[in-house]
Amino acid sequence: MRVRPYPHAPADDVVETLHGIEIRDPYRWLEDAESDTTREWTRAQDALARAHLDRLPGRGRITERLRELALIGAVYAPDVRKGRKFFLRREGDQEHAVLVVSEPDGSERTLIDPAALDPDMTTTLDYYVPSLDGRRLAYGLSRGGSEEATLYVMDVASGQDLGERIDRTRYSSIAWLPDAESFYYVRRLPPERVPKGEEQFHRRVHLHGMGSDPDQDEEIFGAGRDLRDFYFMTISLDGRWLIVHSRTGTDEATDVYLADLHGDRVLRPVIEDVDARTFIRMHHDRMYILTNLNAPRFKIAVANPAAPAVWRDLIPEGEGVIEDFAIATGVVAASVSEHVVSRLRIYDEVSGAFRHEVPLPQLGAIVGVSADNHDTDEIYVGFTSFTVPPEVLDYHVPSARMKTWAQPSGAVDAERFEVHQVFANSKDGTAIPMFVIYARNTPVDGTAPGVLTGYGGFNISRPPGFLGLWLDWLERGGVFVLTNLRGGGEYGEEWHRAGMRGHKQNVFDDFIAAAEHVVAERFVAPDRLAIYGRSNGGLLVGAAMTQRPELFRAVICGAPLLDMVRYEYFGLGRLWSGEFGSVEDAQALRWLYEYSPYHHVREDVAYPAVLFVTYESDTRVDPMHARKMAARLQAAGRSARPIILRRETQAGHAGKALSKIIDDTLDTLAFLYEELRVEVV
Repeated sequence: MRVRPYPHAPADDVVETLHGIEIRDPYRWLEDAESDTTREWTRAQDALARAHLDRLPGRGRITERLRELALIGAVYAPDVRKGRKFFLRREGDQEHAVLVVSEPDGSERTLIDPAALDPDMTTTLDYYVPSLDGRRLAYGLSRGGSEEATLYVMDVASGQDLGERIDRTRYSSIAWLPDAESFYYVRRLPPERVPKGEEQFHRRVHLHGMGSDPDQDEEIFGAGRDLRDFYFMTISLDGRWLIVHSRTGTDEATDVYLADLHGDRVLRPVIEDVDARTFIRMHHDRMYILTNLNAPRFKIAVANPAAPAVWRDLIPEGEGVIEDFAIATGVVAASVSEHVVSRLRIYDEVSGAFRHEVPLPQLGAIVGVSADNHDTDEIYVGFTSFTVPPEVLDYHVPSARMKTWAQPSGAVDAERFEVHQVFANSKDGTAIPMFVIYARNTPVDGTAPGVLTGYGGFNISRPPGFLGLWLDWLERGGVFVLTNLRGGGEYGEEWHRAGMRGHKQNVFDDFIAAAEHVVAERFVAPDRLAIYGRSNGGLLVGAAMTQRPELFRAVICGAPLLDMVRYEYFGLGRLWSGEFGSVEDAQALRWLYEYSPYHHVREDVAYPAVLFVTYESDTRVDPMHARKMAARLQAAGRSARPIILRRETQAGHAGKALSKIIDDTLDTLAFLYEELRVEVV
């Protein structure tokens, strides 16, 4: 469906030379969202997007099916405190997952329902942490998609708000002291105390006493450190040992500090200035240490907090990646990923000897393991797969038996679908795993439409996860392909580093190889292949589109990074220089410029149809990336295929209400069905 004319976007003659490279930036004016010219251009793009998307065929039938699929809920592994289980669950047509507490007698109560807190449904629950005894709950709420959380405290038994209000607590960790009268938390410095443009940074660890003025809280840690540092705290059950983890942005290196709160309370380094990711959890009088120090796929070590420098390997590095663990009476339960498929393995708590592997319902992913912070025989396992909505399993240690603890409303007939794990050879010969999913009645003869997605960054793995609303795509004969690219964490830190900084091109090569593979193996028709990615995945599809435009028929590019020369100056971009490299460094600028999608749009190329999706309140990835890229592609002008910029207000990078997710998915699917010639009946 041809779209013309596009809103006028004058191309300025902006050229700057960085480290000897001449860089053109004709749409820099679109970085200023508040200017009159940008506002006018954006309103025109809004009108164009709605005119195009609203007239696509089959929207009513797609909407009907999406609403049916949305009735399938989700439930997530609980945090357990003295028998009380705190967990998130979404049922039926609830707009947001609600926080529920299950009492030891099995009775349940809703503690927080974000949808009930404001009529616009834009309030989200960003985090929650029960006290060590389960009596109180600290939690963060934000509004409008901003993720700018304010911290509140609730009495769990009564549900009463206890009047605490602490702002600037985005991404705060919380560590309660045993009496539940005080807690450690993380707060940014007030804007007036930091240089302009650094308001999102400069975090500090504080100690807060219930009922006191948070502006008078004692500052515990963070002064003099890198402005990009994040902090995460844990505390021993007896309240003696405080552990503070510190990481700069998204860097792997984790500094860990330990304080004896029954002694001098001084935080002293356990591990510092070492290029490794480390997380320490206390259980009784031992430190359990999950680390990739000299173990790229992670190991678990133990130490006495009185002598924290002396580590003993408990569970050594193996073939799989140790992703998480929980401790119950006498055992350590480890979630291990092997070839992107989760395993649950049980080890002796003292010797580390392997006991057995616990069978899971099917090929899938563990999304959290937990146990009571007091002694317990129960381990709770969050589980999901492509056709299994998130559910919770209960492993009983003495009997070595697993049962279902909680399932959401609704289900999917998994027998209707095929799931295959296949491997493609990337440009350098590396084997790249991917999952191919389709309905059993879909022909595998090279005629089906397909959507290829991936991420490839920040050590984030993409295991099998519930497809949810994307089941509509499978039911209408589409093939869904999830790729596991370098840059992620699927095979540990070496896999991650093979796709970051100067090796980022490997990620795009992997994705392109995966696309060529599913076409060559006749899973997907060569002229009916689309790609889809969000955030760093938006960068992925942007790069793939500009490097191999003839390979794809359509592109869905959500909340993307696209101008990699200027990404550090917007949103949370400064946090990602460890992953991508900084333009302040001459070599890193060359890496970035060589693949930056915005800088590689050419006027002599017919690009695929593109739907950019942005969220006006996105404080992580600035919408300027999509604005500039849309303007440049629209101006390139060779293709008759549409270049659409869809903008959503009162929504951010994550945590949207169900109705907004349905609207977003409706536009995405209608766009794909039109471009890939799928008849909606």
